Amino acid sequence: MGKETTERPAWLIVGLGNPGAAYAGTRHNVGFRVVAVLAGAAGVAFAGPAGGALWARAPVGGELAMLLQPQAFMNASGPPVAAWLEALGLPAERLLVVADDLDLEVGRVKVAGAGGDGGHRGLRSIAEAVGTAGFLRMRVGIGRPAGEDAAAYVLKPPGPGEAEALGAAETRAAEAVRAVMADGPAAAMNRFNPWPPSPAPWNPRPETPDSEPPGGGDPRAAI
Repeated sequence: MGKETTERPAWLIVGLGNPGAAYAGTRHNVGFRVVAVLAGAAGVAFAGPAGGALWARAPVGGELAMLLQPQAFMNASGPPVAAWLEALGLPAERLLVVADDLDLEVGRVKVAGAGGDGGHRGLRSIAEAVGTAGFLRMRVGIGRPAGEDAAAYVLKPPGPGEAEALGAAETRAAEAVRAVMADGPAAAMNRFNPWPPSPAPWNPRPETPDSEPPGGGDPRAAI
């Protein structure tokens, strides 16, 4: 049975990306696509925007979570995330941010705890707006280009051979998010951080859809 809409989400899961169709298939929008996988698995659709983001309430790994796609551009992702975190009454320890990572091999997934932003402007914006870097990150590797400007590289779609690996990583990252919710960060790190990945699949509990989300421009209306 799905959780009642009166129950407050226990987690805020944010996928980073840039809004608009022009950016949808780019490497930088990995975070958007991972939270879309989670929403699809739970049978829910994103609503909004509200509070500067598209949102969806969804069961994830046995926990009720709020999924977020900030509609500010990447380097201004922080204020919408901070507004939602405050509206939900959640501490930073209950925030998990999914982002692309230039310093991980294409297709690699890594669960990471509090730390630096690694040059990622979306993570930096969130840390500044929330007032702490003490939140979890789901890092999805896109590889660092050889002989190409990184800023231009992240705003391009993956090449043919790379697209398959990145798509598999997005699915694996969604599984890792579920594992964080179900088993905790340490267990998820042990299961998903080793590279190359284990061939044995992680078997999550099936997700049960939450009720349809209400509309509105205030994040508090979605709680």
